[in-house]
Amino acid sequence: MANEGTANARGTATYDFTGSTVLVTGGGTGIGLAITEAFLAAGANVVITGRRKDKLEEALKDADPARSAAITADVSDGQQVRQLVDQVINRFGRLDVVVSNAAGYANGPLTELDDADWESLRGANIDGFFHLAKATLPKLAESGGNLVAVSSVSGMRGDWGQAGYNATKAAVSNFVRSLALDWGPKGVRLNAVAPAFTVTDVTRPFAEDEALLPRFVNRVALGRVGQPEDIAPAVLFLASSAASYVTGVVLPVDGGTSASTGQAHI
Repeated sequence: MANEGTANARGTATYDFTGSTVLVTGGGTGIGLAITEAFLAAGANVVITGRRKDKLEEALKDADPARSAAITADVSDGQQVRQLVDQVINRFGRLDVVVSNAAGYANGPLTELDDADWESLRGANIDGFFHLAKATLPKLAESGGNLVAVSSVSGMRGDWGQAGYNATKAAVSNFVRSLALDWGPKGVRLNAVAPAFTVTDVTRPFAEDEALLPRFVNRVALGRVGQPEDIAPAVLFLASSAASYVTGVVLPVDGGTSASTGQAHI
């Protein structure tokens, strides 16, 4: 499907995904919603999934129903993921791009992370990627498509009080690298983006805390925290033919956060 990059009047890269079918997990809110809107604007058929039907329907309220669909599913459940993929194929006949974005978050000392919290965190972040990749990679091999995961800079290094979350995101990043090796000969590319602090429903309380926010900004070279709209263009690039020789990459989209050694800004 045509998706070569061009530049609009503002110099921002745009991509044509007309005729392509894209599946976005967690596509109803936050970064996932920005990715959904970007692919729709680029002409793609877009299927979004998540556990909250109301959020999915709200996300697609202005979308063309002929090329969009909302399907509720829990990505931590392999059977639900397989059924989801079957529904996508039945609706649009093909699958070209998969965006593994659905995720959970928990913080605090590891000794205070109870078993249920860990199961939920692992289920959303690791099991969700596992089930999604397993179900979609054969379909992507048929279409010559690709998968883009939303990982995190927290999967690249450590954070205080986030050992469980960081471990799950590190697993996602290394899943991407390893599967890129396995599936490259079959014509499938796998990449990931790694955002740093990005304002979403989960992080908004931190962003609105006037005492806490400067501590995050202090670590960002560009002097501001991220917005979902900062992440979506990088996902479209990695999914497009402009990145046809790019695979196995975990691309920081973090305003320069990961450029730092982590030492204090003096």
